[in-house]
Amino acid sequence: MASVLVVEDDQFVRSALIRHLTDAAHTVRSVGTALEALREVAQLRFDVVILDLGLPDLDGSEALKMLRGITDVPVIIATARDDETEIVRLLNAGADDYLTKPFSVEHLSARMAAVLRRSRATGEAAPSTVIRVGGLTVDPLRRQAELDGARLDLTRREFDLLAFLAGRPGVVVPRRELLAEVWQQSYGDDQTIDVHLSWLRRKLGETAAAPRYLHTLRGVGVKLEPPGAEPPR
Repeated sequence: MASVLVVEDDQFVRSALIRHLTDAAHTVRSVGTALEALREVAQLRFDVVILDLGLPDLDGSEALKMLRGITDVPVIIATARDDETEIVRLLNAGADDYLTKPFSVEHLSARMAAVLRRSRATGEAAPSTVIRVGGLTVDPLRRQAELDGARLDLTRREFDLLAFLAGRPGVVVPRRELLAEVWQQSYGDDQTIDVHLSWLRRKLGETAAAPRYLHTLRGVGVKLEPPGAEPPR
């Protein structure tokens, strides 16, 4: 079972989440402000954080940025905002998943289970072989990546995606396989993959229109290979 921090200022919602998570045998702590959440995360270890956006002291998106500055604990956003631009921004800022209020306890349980599977999978013993593709170096054991000798500042999910593709250079990986292996989901929204690919491309100094390492084959999948390996089109 997991150690969960609930960050929610609405007492009714907060109590319901605590009751549901406790009934599911999780260990739960709860706070009502962003600053309290930051103190909790700095002092204690959690497996997942459920973060409301409408907090009284700081907007949850700002709290997310601050959390990402001190921990890589998985964060599930709980929000009444369903704007696509906002959701993409939150994923880019480091959210692992999001739920739009109101949501059922079953939906929350399923999302939590998926996030925890991903987190625990990346915490298991990683391959010790350093992967090199062109000027790209990926060290799964140390969870570090470099491009032309410069360290890449990657989120946990960006690193997982890069390492998975780098371990299969030149192989077109279907989106369904990426969801299953990187996100540990049997189904999902392609937007999640697109967001992380876009963010990863920026850090590799490329774009979808002018790719160097990451190549998307529309309707097929994604592959990573060194610059110059892609034949002229």
